[in-house]
Amino acid sequence: MGSWGWETSHDLEIAEAVLAETRLHEFAGRMMNELSGGERQRAVLARALATEAPILLLDEPTANLDLGHQAAILKLVRQRCDQRRACAAVVTHDLNLAAEFADRLLLLKNGRTVAFGPAADVLNRQLLREVFEVSVLVDAHPVTGVPRVTPVH
Repeated sequence: MGSWGWETSHDLEIAEAVLAETRLHEFAGRMMNELSGGERQRAVLARALATEAPILLLDEPTANLDLGHQAAILKLVRQRCDQRRACAAVVTHDLNLAAEFADRLLLLKNGRTVAFGPAADVLNRQLLREVFEVSVLVDAHPVTGVPRVTPVH
């Protein structure tokens, strides 16, 4: 932002790029209250990405998104981290998405750390039963090989 509080041409370039990255370009002229829940979620992420901060703190960034947008958003965050030497701390309840995109997972129960490390170490039946009080099957994703969690009823 310029010294008077107005956007610079560089700021506008960043905004245009982020709108394209988050597939929101067609919604650029709308107010937030005119967007669907998923569109709003993407707009909030776009706002965070536009800051170009080296550390992103994202709370449930895939909430209200369909499967395609969930994967696209987390892939975009992952690419940002890899390409710009940045990092992201992402809070999510979706263990399978976390396993696909995160380097390390932090598993909490009642605000306390239960496990921290690679998905293969954190996502195991015993720990997940302890935290979520449900039986699960943990197997390997057939394509990526990362742990995949399925509740067993």
